[in-house]
Amino acid sequence: MKVDIHPDYHTVLFVDTATGKEWLSRSTITSKETREVDGEEVPVVKLEISSASHPFWTGTMRELDADGKIERFRKRYGGKKKE
Repeated sequence: MKVDIHPDYHTVLFVDTATGKEWLSRSTITSKETREVDGEEVPVVKLEISSASHPFWTGTMRELDADGKIERFRKRYGGKKKE
């Protein structure tokens, strides 16, 4: 392997902002925000969604329909039958 071409691989604290769940992993990603974990300063990476909050993994499906587009679609195309 060539010297000094690989990124720094270090411990990172990932935080799911939807659930608040936190876990330590290793990554090359960095962040300006840090937190002390077990006596070591680690970067904190905030995620909007992870397996802890994703509907596929949690089994809870929800529809975000602020404009009523889903309901209009169902009214328009949901009731037609093939003949």
